[in-house]
Amino acid sequence: MRERIRVACGQGFWGDLLDAPVRQVEGGRIDYLMLDYLAEVTMSIMQKQRARDPRAGYARDFVPLMREILPACVRRDIRVTANAGGVNPPACADAVRDVARELGLGGRLKLGVVTGDNIMDRIDDLLSRGLELRNMDTGEPLSTVRERIQSANVYLGAQPIAEALDRGAQVVITGRATDTGLTLAPLIHEFGWRADDWDRLAAGTIAGHIIECGAQCSGGNCQYEWQSIPDLADVGFPIVEASPDGTFVVTKHEGTGGRVNVPSVTEQLVYEMGDPHEYITPDCVADFTTIRLEDAGENRVRVFGIKGKPATGFYKVSISYAAGFKAVGTLVYAWPQAYEKAQAADQILRARLERLGLKFDLIHTEFVGANATHGALAGEPSPDAPEVQLRVGVRGQDRNAVERFTKEIAPLILTGPPAVTGFAGGRPKVEEIVAYWPALIPKSEIEPRAEVTEV
Repeated sequence: MRERIRVACGQGFWGDLLDAPVRQVEGGRIDYLMLDYLAEVTMSIMQKQRARDPRAGYARDFVPLMREILPACVRRDIRVTANAGGVNPPACADAVRDVARELGLGGRLKLGVVTGDNIMDRIDDLLSRGLELRNMDTGEPLSTVRERIQSANVYLGAQPIAEALDRGAQVVITGRATDTGLTLAPLIHEFGWRADDWDRLAAGTIAGHIIECGAQCSGGNCQYEWQSIPDLADVGFPIVEASPDGTFVVTKHEGTGGRVNVPSVTEQLVYEMGDPHEYITPDCVADFTTIRLEDAGENRVRVFGIKGKPATGFYKVSISYAAGFKAVGTLVYAWPQAYEKAQAADQILRARLERLGLKFDLIHTEFVGANATHGALAGEPSPDAPEVQLRVGVRGQDRNAVERFTKEIAPLILTGPPAVTGFAGGRPKVEEIVAYWPALIPKSEIEPRAEVTEV
């Protein structure tokens, strides 16, 4: 057993800095590279891609990234865990396998694929057997939106990823695994943590939570003394140095920008936390009130004292469904009376939409520069504001009504208040709304599978 391993985060979401994983691999010693690509809406996008092309449905960016870093990862024995597989992990693995062979890595690399999270084709069977998959927020049964479901994926935990690592996989590709599981799995594998070692599993979970959003814990999007954070243009992504006892240090490569300190780590800890006593994952329940942080040197924070509780008997299911259409249009009004002009334009637009008999579930207006960020807390906007952006969005079930709204913005330029600009981008686009349906499913209904093959 190694005394310490280093797990680096290279992506906090699909669309994060493209060169961050490369810099993590090349910037210093790491043992694992964790790449987090998935969000709830991402799954529905990938499901639509797969419906059009059975070989699609995964994070395409992952494949060229592997082309760039695989030789170094093999040479330096850096193992990769990534949920880039989306709704089609096998196809993602096939694409990476092709790249590995092109790079001459045949016989030198094992790929792990974790499946079992996608239950889209099981929905009717589950409902027919009385599993209602009720919405965790509203209590409604899933049957109320059955015909509109676009994707359904269970949040798998770290254990199947750890199993693939145990079987020699150097790259493990998953579908909808938890963000934290991508970091916890290497710790389970390296340190031999038992499936009921709740304190250590909670520690690994919190380690994963701290680095799952990339540079958000190393200076990016940080409120505390943000003006003094050095060189965010070259921000260093976080690394966890973990020990077998469950303690760990959060750090980053030397010579990179950003900052890792107690405030930056604390800000990430409270991100999407919910009840601090019960941070529930498939692997355990972590108690955030037990976390202790201390400075351990420049850009080093030691995390210790973490307690955990037994895992529940359920997995969380991320379900997306079609919920109508939306469009958002903007115009910018200039001084003088910029805010007053924007307000008048909003009233004119609403009156015209009503005259046309258009029905929407919601019409929402923001006055950017006046109240869009802080709402009522902003107080009364200054009458001397140099410019205000009028931003109006509509949402409804009738695509034609939303389409007509998009044609009513531009006429305000010549038929509304004066001094308007900002419409060079053309008419707003109508977009389909994808809504989120969280539910619970008994773990006995799900069979995660880990397969490992040689390139």
